[in-house]
Amino acid sequence: MTLIKRSLAAGLGAVLAAFTVAAPADASARRIEDLGIPLEDVLLIGGVVAAGPGGETVLWGASSGDPAHLNAVDPATGAEKARYDLPGAGGSWALEATPDGSVYAGTYGDGRLYRWKDGGGITDLGRPLASENFIWSVAAGEGATIYGGTSPGGRLFAYDPATGVRDYGRLSPSHAYVRSVAYADGKIYAGTEAPAAVFEIDAVSGAARQLPVPDGLDPAGKWAYDVNVAAGHLYVRYGGASPGPLHVWDIAAGRWSDVLQSAHGLDVSPPDQDGAVYLVRDGELVRYDATTKTATGTGVPITGRVANTRGIGWAELGLPDYPGKSVVGLLWRGLMFRYNPQTGAKSFVQTGVRGEPIDVTALAEGPDRRMYAGGFLNGGFAALDPETGERAEFHTFSQSEDMTAHDGKLYVGAYPEARVYAYDPKLPWHSTEYSPSPEPGPAPNPARLFDLAPDHQIRPRALASAGRYLAAGTMPDLGHLGGVLAIWDPRTGALKHAERNVVKDQSIVSLAYRDGVLYGGTSIYSGQSATPPTQPEAKVFAWSVKEDRLLWELVPAPGKPAVPALTFDALGRLWGIAGGEVFSISTTTRKVTRRVTLSDSKSASGQLTFNRRDLTLYGAHAGQYVFSLNPLTGRHAVVKEGPVHQLAVHGSGDVYFAEGPRLFRLTRQQIR
Repeated sequence: MTLIKRSLAAGLGAVLAAFTVAAPADASARRIEDLGIPLEDVLLIGGVVAAGPGGETVLWGASSGDPAHLNAVDPATGAEKARYDLPGAGGSWALEATPDGSVYAGTYGDGRLYRWKDGGGITDLGRPLASENFIWSVAAGEGATIYGGTSPGGRLFAYDPATGVRDYGRLSPSHAYVRSVAYADGKIYAGTEAPAAVFEIDAVSGAARQLPVPDGLDPAGKWAYDVNVAAGHLYVRYGGASPGPLHVWDIAAGRWSDVLQSAHGLDVSPPDQDGAVYLVRDGELVRYDATTKTATGTGVPITGRVANTRGIGWAELGLPDYPGKSVVGLLWRGLMFRYNPQTGAKSFVQTGVRGEPIDVTALAEGPDRRMYAGGFLNGGFAALDPETGERAEFHTFSQSEDMTAHDGKLYVGAYPEARVYAYDPKLPWHSTEYSPSPEPGPAPNPARLFDLAPDHQIRPRALASAGRYLAAGTMPDLGHLGGVLAIWDPRTGALKHAERNVVKDQSIVSLAYRDGVLYGGTSIYSGQSATPPTQPEAKVFAWSVKEDRLLWELVPAPGKPAVPALTFDALGRLWGIAGGEVFSISTTTRKVTRRVTLSDSKSASGQLTFNRRDLTLYGAHAGQYVFSLNPLTGRHAVVKEGPVHQLAVHGSGDVYFAEGPRLFRLTRQQIR
């Protein structure tokens, strides 16, 4: 034992000499700085055009936040007419106006329903169904009645202020989501997740039947994502957030009558005087007549990766080039579009909808030494000055799952579709997907490299620099298990390797690299919570990058569902975190060599990273606190309590961590 201790001491002494850093500082040498909120942007999901305060037509849009807000926008000026809190809600896909003048919002976070009435403001109606925490869609019925679809139970409900809630029950034993809902003439139409199904439900009796699948459509892997009714026709867009086929069902004839390819969501407009509707197709606002089966372009470009309308309808603008009623709508970042069918006038106006703070989901040091942050849902991409901690840049971008620097670029994994991008900080930002311009620009930066949607993947949860390669580990989409290990070669611009189920039915949620070998931590869960796991506990595996083969796998923390972080210390030991346990693995003996128990938590979240400046491990424990841990002794201490899920170390030795949208920095005075 004495010889072992001397060997460790000698090794540590050599490491300390190499890094010219003293032993870890005590708590008195720590200083925590509050860097504020690096990510803030508008995200509108649900929307509707309807009467607002004072009876004037407005564009209603639900902005995601904490809490979410219901916003009313003047279609003539873009100015904010009203803004209401939706307490307890994170956001809303589901906005609808009923004939009595009510506006309803069905929300996610707690699955609550809210009602707005002119002069009465917002009323929180609570959870219509106690088992459901997500209301995906609501549709107006007669009077003040609303119909809604939910998850995770795949249920349909009605709410009438006079009679309360009616639970129609689960539409299908094989579906967990009622994703889209519409209503016409006593019938409710509801669409589900994959395999896509559309049901017609009698609103009075509750009797339901499934509509036939359109000819030539394979429902596997597709959702009945949007369902709308207009002028005797049902419009069903199959697929997901990206453009897909919009099938038209003739209600009276009881058959599918037409299909429009490359249709965007989320809605079609109410019909014009001839029964035609407006929608976005192939990046352009078009008029579609279901009777003649003709689509006519308007010349209004709706571009970018997310070109879905957030409410579309009709309004009188009172502007010279916009006589009568014009088509108006909102886009996801608060931009409003307008088109007048009589004159062809068109315009875009940035509205007064206010941005909301965005939870940080990814932190990394870039190749330019700046710290970068990416966010949840609203997304966003921010660069921070490493000296001052202040935000130097902000750009609209996708939800980020992970970031890592590699060979002069910052690589970003984005949700959904498990997309991976490369950003070169030496070049100007130019995102054709998230900051589109009608004018030609330079090459995309960040550039989209690849995605793993064909492998049913949704989250690139782990990225790592692996020698000359970039490695990505992913989580699958709803209904699937088994992540992909992807290895990208920047020199050839192609995937060197992509393999699913490296560990059977487990996602890959953490990666670390050393001496030609990738080490991965897994999760028994899918990228969507509704998919039940088949495996009992998470694993760590080793993968030869040169040979493209699995070397070994082991269970480092029995009973724990995930190993969300892996890192190497200065002595070459592999460390990981699983629930309330931190462990080290000898990659030579392939055995766990140390365990440090923080708690009995089985949480799937956690962070762990090694600070090469002070030779200390830093981590985030189960969303409860930041801790430091001496890798030689196992001694650990709480640095700061708080709901921390993201953490990263800068080359200076500063430790950055996020509590929701707020970013903090732990500095070592002796280092700085």
